[in-house]
Amino acid sequence: MPDLSQVIPRTALPHDVLRAALGALEAGRRVVLASVVARHGSAPSTPGQKLCLFDDLTAIGTIGGGAVERAALGIMGRALDELASTPKLETFRLGPTLGMCCGGSVEVLIEPMLPAVHALVIGAGHVGVFAAPLLASLGFRVTLCDARAAAADPARVPAPAPLARVLSAHDGALQGLAQATGDQVRLVLAEHDDPEVLAGLPRDLGEAAALVMTHDHALDQEAIAWALARGFGYVGGVGSRAKAARTRARLEAKGLPEGDAARVRMPVGLDIGARTPAEIGVALAAELVAWRAGRQRARWSPAGPTAAGEEQAG
Repeated sequence: MPDLSQVIPRTALPHDVLRAALGALEAGRRVVLASVVARHGSAPSTPGQKLCLFDDLTAIGTIGGGAVERAALGIMGRALDELASTPKLETFRLGPTLGMCCGGSVEVLIEPMLPAVHALVIGAGHVGVFAAPLLASLGFRVTLCDARAAAADPARVPAPAPLARVLSAHDGALQGLAQATGDQVRLVLAEHDDPEVLAGLPRDLGEAAALVMTHDHALDQEAIAWALARGFGYVGGVGSRAKAARTRARLEAKGLPEGDAARVRMPVGLDIGARTPAEIGVALAAELVAWRAGRQRARWSPAGPTAAGEEQAG
């Protein structure tokens, strides 16, 4: 439980608090937002006031100051520490319990907020161009990269794909704009380890996923090793069990600890009998949703059930 007794929030108006909270979420940080929704009787709080606590234990805004704010910060700190995801309506009675004599009460909505999980899809092949917009529709922030100009063509991604732009890994110039309505999928003409790709990912890659599905087995191997070395929290690869066994053996032969190699989900995707690229995309998206929800489990089991992609990418 963090010690918030010395936290003094920076004064800001409600719209500035919301702007700061959004900026933190965009940067991949966790926040907890408190909003005054009602005041009864005599109380210093005003409906609409907002207070935001960031994951570095700094805060901005106010919900009235004094004992009410200190009590709210304590609850917000627990929510931040426990990664709680359910909003709660708290009632603070301004009486002896809080060392106050106002006699009124304040209702405060406390909302823990987690940033969108980033997913890097390496390879804009048949599976990649379907999986990327599907993951975006499920709330992931997706980067899709491929160094082949013909593959990194926005026209290849099924509509409605919210593609933002295509970048060149060679000269950094903007190559084109996708006809899209949002920016949840970023299509980058680049190798997986180029700066343009990393620039769109959060600083803490332990909260991000890398999905490898290139056109070349050797490139798959290289990308998986890179993703493990960079510390992605989830590393998955499309392929058969035989390919998975070879991949693991080669990773270990290169000196990668066995535990790191065992983190790779390969074949990636839930066992739903997937055969087509679209079905494989659904299977891997389902597994990634489960991982995001904290229900992931190890995929390395030579005797385990056949997973998505068993025959397509052998």
